[in-house]
Amino acid sequence: MRSDGLRGALIYFLFPKLSWKYLIRLLIIAGLAFIVFGYLFRPMILNGGSMLPTYPESGFLFSWNGAFWFRTPQLGEVVICRFTDDIYYLKRIVGVPGDVIEWRDGRLIRNGEVVDEPYVKLPCEWNSEPVKVEPGHYFVVGDNRSMNKRNHRHGQLLARRIVGVPSW
Repeated sequence: MRSDGLRGALIYFLFPKLSWKYLIRLLIIAGLAFIVFGYLFRPMILNGGSMLPTYPESGFLFSWNGAFWFRTPQLGEVVICRFTDDIYYLKRIVGVPGDVIEWRDGRLIRNGEVVDEPYVKLPCEWNSEPVKVEPGHYFVVGDNRSMNKRNHRHGQLLARRIVGVPSW
């Protein structure tokens, strides 16, 4: 038995019509997949407990990067933020431009009113001075407020650093 027969059958099975049309279609499909999974639905790995119990401490999700093409982020929305070129965080928006944000006695206070946050299971153990959210910024924080203030990033963030929303 010749090995060309088995190899030829395998090649024909994997590439049934090895023609220019087939190769062009294959390149178009690969290009579309690169665009979709490189820019629109970017795969990301969760690592860290700042959004417990809303999101698991570790796992896998997709970032829908087209979420804010035609609208702005809203209060209470969970967003994916780029803090550096390589590091992304999952955070919740608690303040929009012009709001005054502070924590007192473990409660979030926005514009002088206590905010009801049913997604926060353990209140924070720290207080903060009032901070006015600057134009072009959003105030973001994780849902796990019982974490030490120094152990997770939060605060004012430039609007352009919000890259998308999580989608499973």
